[in-house]
Amino acid sequence: MLKIRLERIGRKNEAHFRVVLTDSKNAAKSGKFIEILGAYNPHAGKPEFKKEAILKRIKEGAQVSDTVHNFLVQEGVLTAKKRNVLSKKAPTQKRKLMKASK
Repeated sequence: MLKIRLERIGRKNEAHFRVVLTDSKNAAKSGKFIEILGAYNPHAGKPEFKKEAILKRIKEGAQVSDTVHNFLVQEGVLTAKKRNVLSKKAPTQKRKLMKASK
């Protein structure tokens, strides 16, 4: 299955990301990808996409990672709701409840 996701590039503490089309079995850091579909610089804050190429690949059946999906919704390329990308940890408890349970 093909996947559109971010690939980290750049130096230590100076991250830049590419939006790439890759096989889902490839590791994110392997460097093996089929096509570069855009870029994201977190320091500048604005992603750049090849909109036509992304829409073409989605129509062909490529899946989009949650973070890239949220970027595409933010830029208006896709019309959908944003996905929750936060970790699904257990909710935190109040300190009083934790002390009482000990």
